[in-house]
Amino acid sequence: MIEVKGLRKSFGKLEVLKGIDLSIGKGQVVVVIGPSGSGKSTLLRCLNRLEEPTGGEIIFEGISITDKKTDIDKIRQKMGMVFQQFNLFPHLSVLENITIGPRKLKGLSQAEAEKEAYVLLDRVGLRDKANTYPGQLSGGQKQRIAIARSLAMGPDVMLFDEPTSALDPEMVGEVLDVMRELAFDGMTMVVVTHEMGFAKEIADRVLFMDEGVVLEDDSPDKLFMNPKHPRTKDFLSKVL
Repeated sequence: MIEVKGLRKSFGKLEVLKGIDLSIGKGQVVVVIGPSGSGKSTLLRCLNRLEEPTGGEIIFEGISITDKKTDIDKIRQKMGMVFQQFNLFPHLSVLENITIGPRKLKGLSQAEAEKEAYVLLDRVGLRDKANTYPGQLSGGQKQRIAIARSLAMGPDVMLFDEPTSALDPEMVGEVLDVMRELAFDGMTMVVVTHEMGFAKEIADRVLFMDEGVVLEDDSPDKLFMNPKHPRTKDFLSKVL
């Protein structure tokens, strides 16, 4: 589903990604862990070209998205992204936040978009917040709405960039519950997170990144219980 070949990204003279090779199959949940500054979020943002790669190739569903001729807006409709800071429109209600994409980009009528939005609000447990504005929601509620908004476009893959790191500790669980459900339903997911328990429970594969390279790519059992690389061992000894 996603093939990454020799991916490089530099900001000026600083090389943040140093030749990443990665293959993600349909229905896989891939969790990316590693210290701050290791390139995790940059990798995720390159997957839908929110950051323009400096080199290498990314192929999504058979289409090279690094080819400048590719309609990246069409690709992004199939790649939902959930950010650390929610990125909801503050001047729109919850319902409007969820329906604006399907109406403007998929051509759904207001009634069709709202019908689908209520199904998604039920799914994230927030139907009663449909007419509320983001400023009146808790952080956990905002992130659940952000997930619903991404799902409204009917994506084939969901990218999560540290979705719980801006939340109070007691709100983390409600967001992870929604993500857990998505994983069990077979959604292809790439998740950058510091939630090691979630990675152990949900991931098919865990990637450990450090200094712009993937040092380990293995099942959660093997990576957490028997890491091969000394840097992985050192990192896990500090966070587990």
